Amino acid sequence: MTLQLDAYMHEKKAWIDSQLPLFLQETSIPGKLKESMLYSLMAGGKRIRPILLFAALNTLGESEDKGLSTAIALEMVHTYSLIHDDLPAMDNDDLRRGKPTNHKMFGEATAILAGDGLLTFAFQIIASDPALDGDIKSRLVALLASAAGPEGMVGGQEDDLEAEEKVLTLEQLMSVHRRKTGRLVGFPLEAAAVIARATEQQTHSLTGYADHLGLAFQIGDDILDIIGNEEELGKPVGSDLNNHKNTYVSLLELEGAKKKMADHVDRAVVFLRKSGFENSLLAQIAAFILNRTF
Repeated sequence: MTLQLDAYMHEKKAWIDSQLPLFLQETSIPGKLKESMLYSLMAGGKRIRPILLFAALNTLGESEDKGLSTAIALEMVHTYSLIHDDLPAMDNDDLRRGKPTNHKMFGEATAILAGDGLLTFAFQIIASDPALDGDIKSRLVALLASAAGPEGMVGGQEDDLEAEEKVLTLEQLMSVHRRKTGRLVGFPLEAAAVIARATEQQTHSLTGYADHLGLAFQIGDDILDIIGNEEELGKPVGSDLNNHKNTYVSLLELEGAKKKMADHVDRAVVFLRKSGFENSLLAQIAAFILNRTF
C-alpha cells in the first residue's frame, strides 16, 4: 500500500467514523435499540465500501462531500448484515471486530431489531440527503435495495446456507459470491457513477472493476480465514472450515486461491485502463486488496 493510499484511507476512515454517530444522534430511536445499533456501527472495521465510494468520486472529479450520506447508508447496510450473519441461526459467532457480537451484548431479539433498524434507516438517510437531486436519490435507493436485497446480498446468503454440506463448482461459488459479497462491494462504484453523472464508458469501467474487485475481496477473505492473524482480523480464524462452507481455498487450495485473487485484481485494473483510470486511487485500492492482512 503506497503512502498516498495509506494516508487517504486513514483520512476517509476517520471521517466516516466521526460522522456515523451524528446521523443517529438527534433521532427518536429508543435508548437500548440506539445503543445496540451504535455498538456495531462503531466497533471498528476497514470502511472499505465507503472509501471505495469516495475514491470513485475522486477519480471522476466529483466532490466527495456529495457521497457522504450514501456512504453512511452503505456502512449501515453492511453493519446490519454482519449483525444478522453472527446470529445463532446463521454463523453463531461470538466475536466481531475483536469484540463480543451484538447478540452477545444485547440479546438476540434486540440484535435482530438493531439490524432491521440499520437497514431501513439507511434508505431514510439517502432519501433525505439535501446534497443530491431527487432523480439521483431515487436511483441510489433502487441500486442499494437491489444490491442488498433478495437478488443481491440476501439471496447470496441464502445460496451460501443451501451450499453447506455440498461441494460447489468454481462457477457456482463465484455466482454465490457475486451476490453475497460482490453486489455490496459494487454498489459504491455504481453510486459514484450516478452521483457524478458519469459517461456510459466510465460507468462500464467502474462496474467491470467492481465485479472483479468484489470477487478478489471474497477470495482474500477465504485466504485470511486460513492464514490470517486472529488479532488483526478481530474474529476467529477457521470459522469457514468449521461451518463446512465452500471457499476458494477448499476448491483451489491456498496457492490456487492466491493466483485466482491476483487474476481478478489484474482484470479489475484492465477495466480502469479503458477510461484512463489506471493511475487512480481505485487502482491503488485493488493492489491493497491483493496484499491486505485484515
